[in-house]
Amino acid sequence: MKDKQKTTGFNGRQFMLWMAALALGGILGTLGIRWLNDFFNFIASVYTRLFQFVAVPTIALAVTTTLALLGARKNTGRIFLHTIMYTLLTTAAAALVGFLLFKVIEPGNLPADVIQQGNTSVPENLGTLSYYHHILSVIPNNILAPFSSGNVLSILLVSVAVGLVLAVKKESENIQVLLKGIIGMQEVLFALIKGLVWTLPLGIMAFAAQLSAQVSAGFILGSLGKYVAVVLGGNLIQFFIVLPLFLLIRGISPLKVFHCMLPAVLMALFTKSSAATLPVTVESAENNLKAKKEVARFVLPICCTINMNGCAAFIFVTSLFVMQNGGWALSVPTVMLWFCISIVSAIGNAGVPMGCYFLTLSLMSGIQAPIGILGIILPIYTIIDMIETAENVWSDSCVCAMVDKTLAREEMPSDKI
Repeated sequence: MKDKQKTTGFNGRQFMLWMAALALGGILGTLGIRWLNDFFNFIASVYTRLFQFVAVPTIALAVTTTLALLGARKNTGRIFLHTIMYTLLTTAAAALVGFLLFKVIEPGNLPADVIQQGNTSVPENLGTLSYYHHILSVIPNNILAPFSSGNVLSILLVSVAVGLVLAVKKESENIQVLLKGIIGMQEVLFALIKGLVWTLPLGIMAFAAQLSAQVSAGFILGSLGKYVAVVLGGNLIQFFIVLPLFLLIRGISPLKVFHCMLPAVLMALFTKSSAATLPVTVESAENNLKAKKEVARFVLPICCTINMNGCAAFIFVTSLFVMQNGGWALSVPTVMLWFCISIVSAIGNAGVPMGCYFLTLSLMSGIQAPIGILGIILPIYTIIDMIETAENVWSDSCVCAMVDKTLAREEMPSDKI
């Protein structure tokens, strides 16, 4: 029994090591030593690239194998439906929290000359993109394009299609051989992920040093005051209050889930990418949270693609702020429309760094709103993106825990409930 208790949850020694790496990196980053900062930037880039490297096959193989093995069972439909339900509920709650803070804090308009200056900071050519092109880019025109470009939504689309075909045709001897090969590739991938997670303290130290160096240099200091308070405040309320309430309603301890999923939340904070964090999220869910493999490997890849709580709040609040500055009347119908747009847009957003920023820029450009405001926001978006991504991964973890608990209850005999 004692051995079992030691293996459930986040290892205390590992936690202390991670926290020590975090503190040491933060201290070293503030020293302003050029060669040391360059070294940490290099290490941070290496870890980001490695996690992006394993993220793509993790999404593809996890969804494909899960659907192939469970596609013909009624369990698959239940897992998917519960995932979508919890995703929509948490995403809508995040957008609503952001709007309520927007009404309470009431950020004012910016001077016209400041907005005009912000136009020079808008990334080149991105102001002319439309959401139509974003949707079209999800549809792959060849089998390799989604994987070479890292288009998470396209990868998910291809993986679902292949997984369903394997499930339908799995009586075929050739399909069985192919499926065994895919499962073997997945086992190799998860072994690589475990090795990468083992070396993660070095990556955490580098990410922490990189961030503290940016702060001390003034790159992300300064803000738009009330607007930033709305965005960050909404994220923190969703993280510490709303999502734990969802867990409590389902009879799950928020502290236990957070304790088990802390490695993924910390990784998301520094990589600013749900997709890059996915290997750690899956590993933490299976080994620490003890979620069923068929749930963790199916729910989490989907969630890292469509469950964007922080993104929904950012799109909604930023769109209202930009339109307000452009002279739009924020009537009830307008607010309701953009509430729905923010949820749908967040679900369609890929879990990559600055994905929400570029998507919001496209939406505002499409209605000829003053996108110069997004140029003003850009220098401070680093810290916003970090907190949003950590919130997204925490929400993914909560959805996984809720789906796992719901399925366990549904499978339990009535006399045991």
